[in-house]
Amino acid sequence: MSTLLNEISRIGDVNIDLALTDDTVLNCQKVVRVIPNKRVVCQGVWQGQAVYAKLFLGAGAAKYQARDAAGVKLLLGAKIDTPPLLYQGKTADNSLLVLVFAQIYPALNAEQIWVDLNQSQRLNLAKNLVTELAKHHNAGLLQTDLYLKNFLVSSESIYSLDGDGIRRYTSLNQQHALENLSVLFSKFDVLEMEVWLDVLLKTYSKVRAWQVLPDAVLIKATTNAYRQKVARNYADKKVFRQCTDVTVVENFSALVGLFIAASSHAKINIPTNLSDLDALMQPQHLLKNGNTCTVALSEMDNKKIVIKRYNIKNFWHRISRAFRPSRAATSWANAHRLNILGLATAKPIALYEQRTFGLRGKAFFLAEYLDLPDVAEYFAKTQDKAQRAEAVKNIVTLFYKLYLLQISHGDMKATNIKMQGTQPVLIDLDSMCQHRKTNITAHVRDLQRFMQNWQEMPSLYNA
Repeated sequence: MSTLLNEISRIGDVNIDLALTDDTVLNCQKVVRVIPNKRVVCQGVWQGQAVYAKLFLGAGAAKYQARDAAGVKLLLGAKIDTPPLLYQGKTADNSLLVLVFAQIYPALNAEQIWVDLNQSQRLNLAKNLVTELAKHHNAGLLQTDLYLKNFLVSSESIYSLDGDGIRRYTSLNQQHALENLSVLFSKFDVLEMEVWLDVLLKTYSKVRAWQVLPDAVLIKATTNAYRQKVARNYADKKVFRQCTDVTVVENFSALVGLFIAASSHAKINIPTNLSDLDALMQPQHLLKNGNTCTVALSEMDNKKIVIKRYNIKNFWHRISRAFRPSRAATSWANAHRLNILGLATAKPIALYEQRTFGLRGKAFFLAEYLDLPDVAEYFAKTQDKAQRAEAVKNIVTLFYKLYLLQISHGDMKATNIKMQGTQPVLIDLDSMCQHRKTNITAHVRDLQRFMQNWQEMPSLYNA
């Protein structure tokens, strides 16, 4: 059992045969999701058919398996498309509870599809998802774990996934339904929702046969509140503990206090202790050598990585940093915050914190290296008027999105904005803050700092 759990505890390709109690065999070929000590989702083959299987373990395995299967049956009973449940039972050795679902092919979840669509296509998909959710509500069903990845999109239909989150209400009132709709809205781009809100409310109301549209102002406020809550819970809590997206190793020794690596970069051979990282900070590799922060460029498994080491200057500085999150941890959280909110930044790779008797010391933040010009270099080299105008528009859009999302960067100098084509990419996130309410002062401070970059360039300053 322990050997099996080790094999399926990490996302990636596997080849594991699981004998089931009905004398069939489930061949797991790829682990696609892991919730430690609770659930593993794998892609594979069962009775010659391509399937996805959920493997339940731990103390609550029976409860979660039953709840998931019950949710699927509720969807089917309401004539809402969901992948057929082919098997519900156990492995032959009773070590795991299993649900086997037919694989819908070709199809991708809405989160995967979203990033490659243009604005018109995204609006069309958003309307289809809202229509699907309205069907849930008409049937008295509520999806309590509402994410775009829980909708599977094929050329013919949208399939609702994750029966575990489905709840049935004998009387689903309007308030609960609209709160659930606001959760879905919070998954869409904040700026696009400024434009789409009325259209999507009309789409929803038509399916519900409502004559009066919901209050758009109230829905907008509820949507923003959910978006803030999800971003805060994900960036400030979830990515600091073991989950599908990150791997955490804790060791409260003098050398290594906390090590977190992104699952997306699991194949990179990252040093697992601070002394090895210190050795990478050679003078010839340094990009910056300050008292409180040293930045180096390294290469690991043919991938260029920026290493930021946040130094401890002296005893009193150590005391001041010992009881609060390190700047490396702030950078780690904010990189994930921008990712979940759909804003471009360098991909976070790892976080290290030195801890002595539980007290924080020196810390490292590792991120992908972006071989891109900063915004000042971009405008100095780009003469094409159309490209310059597009870049200005996209930078203005970025600032407006940050305002809507109640986020201030804290250091908007030109070197902290890279340009990928005409699209801005934010870096250096250790001063970034997600505010509880709109902070005009912080937003204006960001704008003022950004405008200082162009004082010697009147045309750009005016643009």
